[in-house]
Amino acid sequence: MTWKPNIMQAISNTSPLLYPYRGGAINWLPYIFSEIWIPHAVLKELEEGLHKGYDVPNPQEYTWIKIVDPQTIPSEWLALDLGTGELAAMALALENPKQVILLDDAMARRIAQAAGLNVWGTLKVLLEAKARRLTESIAPVVSRMESNGMWISANIRRRILTLAEEAEEKA
Repeated sequence: MTWKPNIMQAISNTSPLLYPYRGGAINWLPYIFSEIWIPHAVLKELEEGLHKGYDVPNPQEYTWIKIVDPQTIPSEWLALDLGTGELAAMALALENPKQVILLDDAMARRIAQAAGLNVWGTLKVLLEAKARRLTESIAPVVSRMESNGMWISANIRRRILTLAEEAEEKA
């Protein structure tokens, strides 16, 4: 790949690292973002998964992942039905609004967007990877992510593959 790393930085929750890892696309991330920050809460979620024997990435194996914690979490967010990783990542993004926030949870995305943050999901990252010619096709990655636990509605799958100018894979 001849792409230089982008100067864009991101802050990530757990799933936007987990599913590209399981889909074989985690190594595309440093070609899109120069750094990805995760709070300790996300690191803890991934470490818990490792200890339980799940197939999860080890953030310490990736030089472009940095552990950074928010100074505070808005108290009104604490009453929301969100995980500690999502809350910490969103709070960190609120403190660093020029960075992209990577979130997949619908409620977390709505709250982050309402706060004026630049929200991307895992599927947007795949579309960006294709636009940068890091891959010829995202359909196999989407299929691997689905078979490894990522829920994607049929409508969203069709929409993403249409945006990627790819045909639906035949079962």
